[in-house]
Amino acid sequence: MRTLLARLRREEKGAAAVEFVLILIPMVMLTLGAINLSLMVYTVATLNYAAEDAARCLSVKKTTCTTASVNTYAQARYTGPGAATFTGTSAACGNRVVGTVDYVFTTGLTSTIIPLSSQACYPLT
Repeated sequence: MRTLLARLRREEKGAAAVEFVLILIPMVMLTLGAINLSLMVYTVATLNYAAEDAARCLSVKKTTCTTASVNTYAQARYTGPGAATFTGTSAACGNRVVGTVDYVFTTGLTSTIIPLSSQACYPLT
C-alpha cells in the first residue's frame, strides 16, 4: 500500500489537465463579467440618448411631445435590454426627462439587479 501511495505521489501525468480546470472557471467568469459590463455600459449610453432626445423633443416639438407622451417617445429611441420607463417634468433648467431601467448582471453563478438611471434637461425655446 505504501508503494502505491509513493508511486502516485511521484506521478505527474494529468497535472496539466488539473491546472487547466483550475484556471478555466475563473477565466470563464471573467469573460462573462466583461461581456456583461460592456452590455451595461451600452445600456447606460442608450438610456442617456433616449432621455436627451425626449427632453429636446419636449422643448422643441411641443405639439408632438407632451409630458404624457414622453414615455412612448423615449421608449421608441431606447434600444438597450430591459423595459425602461421615462418621466418628463418641467424644471428650472427647462424640460427634464428621467429614464430608469433595471439591469440584470449575470456572472454565470449569480444574477444581480442593478438599477440604472439617466436624466437630461433641455432649455425651453
